[in-house]
Order: sequence, then structure tokens, then C-alpha cells
Amino acid sequence: MEEVDRILIHSLRSCGTEVPEDIQSIRQFNTELIVEAVVRCLRVINPSLGATLSHVLPPGMSAQFRIGTSLAQACQDLGYSSEVGYQTFLYSSEPDIRALLIFLAEKLPRDSSEDAHQPAGKSALLQREIVATIKQQLSLPWLPLSCRIAALRRSQSSCRLHRFHSQPLSLASDPALKSIPNERKEYWQRYLPSVTSQLPHLPSVAASLLERNTSKLSAVQEWEAEWKSQGLASRLSPEDYRSKKQQRLQKRIQEQLRQCAQLLAENHLPSSSSQDLTDMLRAFNLDGGSDQKKGSRFTRTQRFTYQQDPHTLKEQMQRAAEILPKKDAQDADAEQQEISSLQEQIDSIEQEIRGLSESNKLLQLTIGQVEGEVNDMHQSCEEKANVVRVKKRAVELLPDADNNLDKLQTLVDASAQRMANLIGQWESHQARLSDEYMELNRVQQEQEDESSRWMKDAKDLYEKIQGSADEAKRKEELYKQLLSEYESLPKEVSRAAYTQRILEIVSNIKKQKEEITKILSDTKELQKEINNLTGKVDRTFVVTDELVFKDAKKDEPVRKAYKYLAALHENCSQLIQTIEDTGTILREIRDLEEQIETETTKKTLSNLQKILEDYRAIKQENAQLLARTREA
Repeated sequence: MEEVDRILIHSLRSCGTEVPEDIQSIRQFNTELIVEAVVRCLRVINPSLGATLSHVLPPGMSAQFRIGTSLAQACQDLGYSSEVGYQTFLYSSEPDIRALLIFLAEKLPRDSSEDAHQPAGKSALLQREIVATIKQQLSLPWLPLSCRIAALRRSQSSCRLHRFHSQPLSLASDPALKSIPNERKEYWQRYLPSVTSQLPHLPSVAASLLERNTSKLSAVQEWEAEWKSQGLASRLSPEDYRSKKQQRLQKRIQEQLRQCAQLLAENHLPSSSSQDLTDMLRAFNLDGGSDQKKGSRFTRTQRFTYQQDPHTLKEQMQRAAEILPKKDAQDADAEQQEISSLQEQIDSIEQEIRGLSESNKLLQLTIGQVEGEVNDMHQSCEEKANVVRVKKRAVELLPDADNNLDKLQTLVDASAQRMANLIGQWESHQARLSDEYMELNRVQQEQEDESSRWMKDAKDLYEKIQGSADEAKRKEELYKQLLSEYESLPKEVSRAAYTQRILEIVSNIKKQKEEITKILSDTKELQKEINNLTGKVDRTFVVTDELVFKDAKKDEPVRKAYKYLAALHENCSQLIQTIEDTGTILREIRDLEEQIETETTKKTLSNLQKILEDYRAIKQENAQLLARTREA
């Protein structure tokens, strides 16, 4: 029990219970220490349950009874099945308190906050450091600004707080990837600014990095989930699956843009929106290049000129504004007038461009209608030409109609004969091809089944690989966490002493098991020998009784001997029964001695004295209350 008590005391100290160093056993716990230990454990196990309980025993007896009842109810709510009440805490016994503390110690969360089977690695250590820092800061009293020292000004001031505002960042990818162009790698190495230089405000660096990291992690998780659910079933490589997905997405965007363009055209909305959609459709290659194929050389040259000059003028204006140095006020006014005139020219040119684009659209619609009419006319001309060709052939055959009919009949008969031969050949080929088709279909089905089985095996293998990777990652984090905890432990503790103590305990347990096994085997042998002797005595008495009884009918001395034999057997039976009763009494005596020792450990006399003292204290409190009531 000493080792158990030491482990319990260590667990109670880790929960915050102030157990004195001189206490080494549960037997030395008093009522105040028991109440504090139970309340501390309840607060760690269930903070909402232990928050309403005080770990300090109040002086009044009624308050002590109430807190004892509350503690008993809290332990029962946690699932403690043994009998517990206020007397367990106020008039405690060593076995009951030890059983209750063992139950609470088993309910404590491992590592005081986490389960050892769910390590969190660096994140757990970071959270612990954050919690420790926050607790340390909360433990400091709040002081006015004029009374704070430098450290308190930094910790209790709100000037270092900033809003979580993230901005997009440009970061370099892995340079080992082959798909990245060399120009981009050179840009990353020479010209890409640092993260702190990309943002206008330094406090937004952490928020931007966290946002980018979170978006990357979520994208990776979404891709893994999609690849497990749909990618493996498509039997495509990851690159092909991504390209197919991109094509499907592009087609959907194209259909949506086409529908929006049609709605704008049907509702006669402003031309600017329709023009924007048309340009976007051209970017997706939806217009089929009709605008580029149609139109004269003059219209294409004019469109190019009027669409390019305004941008060129704007770029030239921006360059001129950047290159020209600052001049005096008169030169600035002249430049401003020139810029305004150029802006007016640009506006007029843009207006002309919009008018020309509208006229171009009308011309394109007209050209489309004319092309449709031309195609219809070409189709009708081809149909009429076919009819004329047939009629011309018939007119050429009319002069020699009889011979032509005979020739035609001969051709028909030959065609019929050839058709019959072809049908026979086709039937033979059809049977052979049908067999080949059935065989190929069977082979294909087997291959599909084999492919499905391989796909299922690949998916299971992929899941096993993922599970192994997760398990390896979890074990690596657990290793790092245990290593950090080991490094944080005090180095003066001798590991060899604990190991030697554990080995001694194991050897003692082994010796006890050997002794118990030896005692059990001796008991079995003794019981077997007693049973053999009892059976032998019974058999001997039966045989002797039969032999003596036969001679007792004829001889008087033998009759006396038979009576003595019966009396001897009865006395031996009484002696054996007396021995058995003596053994039973001895066992009962040992049980009673153990019960006496158990009752002695329960401190019955001291508890009775304490109960009497509490009873007198309650009577005194009641008398004081009655006196106050009468005075009131």
C-alpha cells in the first residue's frame, strides 16, 4: 500500500493539492486535506462540477455537513459505485478514502489536459506555453497606468493589439519542380521582395501568413478527399483528372456566358454589357473566329488603328508624366491644358470606336444572314441538279427501251444472285464474328473485373499508406512531445533507482505468487490425502464389521468385540468431527481478527469521539441560534 499511497499523493500534488512533504500515506490525511484533495480532483475532471465547491472546510458544523453531502453527490455523478456520504469525508476511514482517491485518480485526464494517445506535438507545447503565459499575466494584479512598471505596461496595454487583416502574398514555390519556368525562378531569386516588404503594414504579416497557410492546407485536404472519392474511380492520372476537370469547368463557364449574351441580346440591354460579354466569349474561343474571318482589309485596319491608338496615347501620357521633371507653375498649366485636350481627343476616338463597333455588329449580322441564304440556295441548286441528272439519264435510255429493259433485268438478276452469295458469306462471317465477339466480350469482362479488383486493391493500399503516414506522423509528434517533456524533467532524479524499485516490486510479486501456488498445491495434496484416509477407514470398518458380525452370532466374546468396534468407530467419528470443528473455529477466529484489524484502521473510536464533539458543537450552535431568536 505504500507504493499506491505514494502514487496517489503524487497525482494529488499534480492536481494542485498542497500535500505536506512529511505525509507519505493516506493514513496521515486529515479531514481538511481530504476535502481539498477531492475538490481539486473534481475541478480537474469536470470544471463545471467542481467550480461551485470550496476546497476549504468551513468552521460551522452545518456548513461542513452540506459540503460533505455535495462532495458525495458529485462523486456519485462521476460514476462512483461504492457507498459514499458526508460521513466518508467528515469521519473518514483509510480504506474508503483510498478507494475514493483511486477512483478520482483514474478519472483524471492524462498529462493534466490531454490523452496520451492523442498527442499534438509542437501545437500542444505551444498551447501549454500560451496557457502558462496567460495564467501568469492573469495572476498579476491590475494597476493604474501611472503605477505600472515597464513589464506591466507591455503586458497590460492594448497598444499592441491589431485587427486580423490579411492580404495576398507572393511567395516562391519549390525550386526543384520541373514545371516552373527558369524565368520565374530567376524572378524569385533576384527580384521577388520579402514578405514584410510586400505589405504596407507590418502587423498584417502574421495574419496574411496564417491565411495563406490555412488556404493551402484546406486546398490539399479537399484535393485528397476528392481524389479518394472520385479520382481513383475515374482511372485517370492526377494530371489528366485535373485537365478534365478544368475543361468541364471551362465549358460550364462558356455556357453561362453564352446564355447571358443571349439574354442581353433578347432584352436589348445597353451595348456595353453585350460588348463585354462578347469580348469574354472571344477570350474563351466561343465565337469561332467569325469576326476575324469576316470583314475587309480596310475594316480590320481601321479596327486595329482605333482600338490601339487610345491605349498607346494613355501609355505615352503616363510615361511623360513619370519622366518629365517638375517645372514651374506656367509649364504645369500648359501641360494640364495639353492633357485635357488629349483626353478630349481620346474620348471622341472612343466614341467613334463604339459607333464603329455597333455598325460592325450590324454588318456581321447582315453577313451572317446573307451567308445563310447563300447556303440554302446552294443546297436547293444541288437537289435540283440531282433530279435533272436522273431525268436526263432516263431520257437517254428511252429510244432503245426493250434492250435496256433486258439489260436492266439481267443486271437485277445478277445483283440478286450476288446479293444471295453475299448473304451466305455474311452469315458464315457473322457466325464466326459473333463467336469472336462473344469471346472478346468475355475477355473484356474478365479484364474489367480484374481492373476493378486491382483498382480496389490500389484504393485499399492507398488508404493503408495514408493511415501508415498518419500513424508515423502521430508517433513522430508523440516522440517529439515525450522528448521535450523528458528534457524539461529535472535531471537530478535517478532513473536507475526507479528501475531498481520496479524490479524489486516485480520480484516480490513473483515470490508471493510462488508462495501462494505452493500453499495451494500443499492444500490440494493434504485434502487428497485426507479423502484417501477417510475412504480407507470407511472401507476397513465395513469389511471388519461384516467379518465380526458373522462370528458374533455364534460366539459371545466376539459379540463383545463387535460392540467395542462400534463404540471405537463412533468415538473416532466424533474425534474427526471435533478436529474439523476446531479448524472451522480457528478460521473464524482469524476472520474475526482481520475484521478487528479492519475496524481498528477505520478509527471507529476516534470517529465516535469526533461525532460526540460535533454533536456538542451542533447543540451549542442551536442554543446560540435560539438565544438570538428570542432576543430578536
